[in-house]
Amino acid sequence: MDIGKPWQYVRNFLFSKINKELLIFLFFLALSGIFWLSLTLNETYEKEFAIPISIIDVPKNAVLTSDETDTIKMTIRDKGIALAAYHYGDYLTNISIPFKNYTRNNGTGSVSAQDLQKLVYQHLLSSSRIISTKPDKLEFYYNYGTKKQVPVRWSGRVIPEELYFISRVEYSPDSVTVYASDEKLDSINMVYTEPLNYANFRDTLSVHCQLNKIKGVKMVPDHIKVSFLTDVLTEERIEGIPVKGINMPEGKVLRTFPAKVSVSFVTGVSVFRNLRPEDFLVVADYQEIRQNPSEKCRIYLKTVPAGISRTKLETTLVDYLIESQSE
Repeated sequence: MDIGKPWQYVRNFLFSKINKELLIFLFFLALSGIFWLSLTLNETYEKEFAIPISIIDVPKNAVLTSDETDTIKMTIRDKGIALAAYHYGDYLTNISIPFKNYTRNNGTGSVSAQDLQKLVYQHLLSSSRIISTKPDKLEFYYNYGTKKQVPVRWSGRVIPEELYFISRVEYSPDSVTVYASDEKLDSINMVYTEPLNYANFRDTLSVHCQLNKIKGVKMVPDHIKVSFLTDVLTEERIEGIPVKGINMPEGKVLRTFPAKVSVSFVTGVSVFRNLRPEDFLVVADYQEIRQNPSEKCRIYLKTVPAGISRTKLETTLVDYLIESQSE
């Protein structure tokens, strides 16, 4: 096969009258684009940059209880070509703050806007100027290992489908270690997840989530797994729950008629399978009977098992008799 023929065809196509005009148009279009770009990059602009800041050289016996890396925002003025270099290059990706230079003895450190600008200027071209800095100072927190273990709880809005309910919540891990000042540690008895928002599920829902941050507090780990176990709602009834007298004086016995009552409630199918009458406690209070004597006494559902709701006694008033025990 003669390879010269395809090349001749391409050459004739490219340098035909119409395509010559197209090539000339594209050439001048590219030339004008380059000219416009050079003019644009030579103009002076202002642009805000998010600049990561790292705390370095932390002593081995100290623990940063705030983020090791934070972010400040600075508005920089310079020609477009310099700002493009900052945006696409690595000029502003490694701003380090020496720990010992900015710490105080109260477990905090502070870097003023002026010091932040000095550190950033070391990474800028000589023609660049910093117009503004947000925030006006950078604060960080540390301690020397003061910590305690606290439980974790979820927060937010988690609602399963209709006729289902959350029967149990499992955490992995169920507690975390928090590092903070003594004052903060005394006030922290529990930490919460970031707000969760889930609805209309029927099977077990497992969520990997971050813990809600607290200023000046470090949590290890800072994320957990939360599992919401569901069950089908059912309305049930348990019979044969004995009525027990409380606050009875020595030698006295309370007898009620009936001696046993029933309670209705709403729970999950799996929970109901394991329920027994002895899981409930129904009482009549002798002190109330003595203070308000009547033919009937009031009974109360004092103890119910976990995982049930909307409990209701079949009756709240019963006949009674107080007997003296014979020796």
